[in-house]
Amino acid sequence: MPLVKIEMLKGKSSEYKKGVLESVHAGLVEALGIEDWDRFQRIIEYDKADFEFPDFKSDNFMIIELTIFPGRTAEQKQSAIAAIKERLSGALSIDPKDVFIVINDPPRENWSI
Repeated sequence: MPLVKIEMLKGKSSEYKKGVLESVHAGLVEALGIEDWDRFQRIIEYDKADFEFPDFKSDNFMIIELTIFPGRTAEQKQSAIAAIKERLSGALSIDPKDVFIVINDPPRENWSI
């Protein structure tokens, strides 16, 4: 049950945002083998004044936080990062350098399922 938080600048179309959500989910299905129904995703949008990132990044820059159950190997995590970046690039022409991903895997006792 990955929890996905995607932070980006305001102003993208609904279709673009849906493409981001689809790309991230497809990467998780591919790399981690999650079920297709397992979607707990949200996009948080910021005004440019409220979202600071380096000047060499484009306005497509995004931060993706994945919170996943513990137990995934380093290889699985790296595979998920690569799959998400690859899908975002292929579907929406987002430069992989504009995608910052962090994975958190808190112990199961920290989940309230």
